[in-house]
Amino acid sequence: MGITAAAQAASKGSSSSSSYFLLLIVLVFVGFYFLVIRPQRRRQQAVVQQQSTVSPGARVRTTAGMYADVVAVDGDDVILEIAPGVQVRYMKRAIMEVVSPGTEEPEDTEAEYSEHVDDDVTSAGGDDDLASSNGTKAKTDTEAF
Repeated sequence: MGITAAAQAASKGSSSSSSYFLLLIVLVFVGFYFLVIRPQRRRQQAVVQQQSTVSPGARVRTTAGMYADVVAVDGDDVILEIAPGVQVRYMKRAIMEVVSPGTEEPEDTEAEYSEHVDDDVTSAGGDDDLASSNGTKAKTDTEAF
């Protein structure tokens, strides 16, 4: 009789710990749902809502990061004007967001880049001689041998 009572006590202890473990697993999945899955669904629904309400004249950004103006909507496709006179056809799913008129894309033109490069070259000692940062003339491959 003492052996069966000890076995029953041991089984009660293991069943309560397994029920706590099962409860912990359920709580982890519930937390994962509320922290990850539910917000993602809301964002996805908001994007689908924006894509379905796109109209001509709207400024949009595609999933590739290109800014364009909507010229026409044709079913699941939109025709975007990416430059004056340049129109391309995209699927509505490729529109990431509708950009508000006050928000403009950063303009990083090549002219600004070339001005910075020219400044760096002239400050390094000119174009015709090879100068290092301490002012000594560097040897080329032909001078080294």
